Amino acid sequence: MNLRFVEAFYWAVSLKSVTRAAEKLFVTQSALSSRIAVLEEELGVMLLDRSGRQFRLTAAGNRFLKSATRLLAMEREIKAEMGSGVTRATTLRIGAIESVLHSWLIGWVQQTRRQYPALALELTVETTPVLIEQMRRGTLDLTFTALPASGDGVQVRTISPMPMAFVGNTAIHRAASYSMAELAQFDLLTFQRGSQPHVALLDLFRQEQLDVRRVHTISSISAMLRLVEGGFGIATLPVDAVAGIGQRMPIRVLSNAPRLPELPIHISVREDPTDPTVASLVESAQLYADASDLASKKVLD
Repeated sequence: MNLRFVEAFYWAVSLKSVTRAAEKLFVTQSALSSRIAVLEEELGVMLLDRSGRQFRLTAAGNRFLKSATRLLAMEREIKAEMGSGVTRATTLRIGAIESVLHSWLIGWVQQTRRQYPALALELTVETTPVLIEQMRRGTLDLTFTALPASGDGVQVRTISPMPMAFVGNTAIHRAASYSMAELAQFDLLTFQRGSQPHVALLDLFRQEQLDVRRVHTISSISAMLRLVEGGFGIATLPVDAVAGIGQRMPIRVLSNAPRLPELPIHISVREDPTDPTVASLVESAQLYADASDLASKKVLD
């Protein structure tokens, strides 16, 4: 039995689409369909129900899925035991929100590259809703988002949340401390409408029964930083994202301003019985994020 054909079946079922499975395995849709057809012929049963428009397994397909998962996991274990490890070129498709990108992601990617020199990375930076949809469709293997992804075969782990802070211009916002009432008099910049930072900011002022002068919603951290640099207003940003940039731009964390709720971060990963790389990277990402979180909190203390 050709295990590449078993792998084709596994991913078609996991992603509930022959098309998305073909994209995952970097083959044409016809090639992947052919692999499954050959597997069905060898087993003497139909694994996929092709009578309707929705993706469905036959009863035999449901039974074989468990065996397919065990076969692929066994292949991985044998290769590890025999010393082959992860030497073949592997492509890892990562999705991250901007807050993670501008905080610890680059350092973690560099560490990952040293650990897995044969690993090729595909990095997508998008908003949380877009990344969750891409994870659902199977076009990403690993995501770092403010909300957890969901779906069959997707595991979620909550990691250290990111400390957030009000960030101002060093020449303009020079007061020793700022109250909520004083902050309400400035133009405030935060992430896109409906995002966790946007909602948290509005809730903070609502609790104090304060009207905010203006809240601008901007999806780009780089754009917010340039606007703060130009004196446009005060931004709410991850502390870690500002730490390095503050040495190159006239911006500073307003450490004596009221605390903002932390930004939750979730790692969502799609199970892959053929490759242990992703599981090990989840562990290393959590350790890296935890270390970054400790450094960020020292800035606010």
